[in-house]
Amino acid sequence: MPHNIPDDVLEAIAKVTNKRARFVLDTIAEQGYVSTEEIRAAGYTHEPRAARDVRELGFPLKTGRTRHSNGRTIAIYTIPADGRMNPRKRGRQLLGKKQWRMLLSRSEEECAICRGTTDLQADHKVPYEVGGEPDDDSLTHFQILCGACNRKKSWSCESCPNWRRDKKVSTCLRCYWASPDNYVHIATQQLRRVDIEWAGNDVKNYDRLAKQAKAAGVELQAFLKARLSSGK
Repeated sequence: MPHNIPDDVLEAIAKVTNKRARFVLDTIAEQGYVSTEEIRAAGYTHEPRAARDVRELGFPLKTGRTRHSNGRTIAIYTIPADGRMNPRKRGRQLLGKKQWRMLLSRSEEECAICRGTTDLQADHKVPYEVGGEPDDDSLTHFQILCGACNRKKSWSCESCPNWRRDKKVSTCLRCYWASPDNYVHIATQQLRRVDIEWAGNDVKNYDRLAKQAKAAGVELQAFLKARLSSGK
């Protein structure tokens, strides 16, 4: 038995088709652990997302800490010898082609956060780790995010007290990352933000603002915030 991994867990690993999750699991089965450094070196640059893939499939993944090759502390993932599969989790359900087209049309083919139009993806408004799969097929449980905003959401959610401890769906639904047009908090913090993408003909407006910010000797974000706050 590789590294004391339970038989039922090994049997489940053999059935995993998700490449990112399979790399994590195969590495753990082979050497007893996998580090975020190894996950990134394999080409999976969003390491927490890889760990979530594994947990969402019901595997008893445990997080620890170790030293990166450059000396800093990084996460390390293992499966305990007494770990058991979670029968309630079998991975996220993917939207069918018809549902995807309907969701894309409803969003006007734009990211719900930044209104970008590239690398669009279907996103669970409430993270799977908190709410699991919805009980019905309504598209109201989903939104369209671009890849960049989806990654930002993942990082924010994984540091959120509600994601880590409370797991209240109602809290998630009042968050910016689930309801960007009508929210009361961002990962339970009293924050407000605006994510904007300039595309096509609007790029020249971005370049003009960037030039003005440079002339003023300030970062573009601070320049835009000051302009908006002053009402000019």
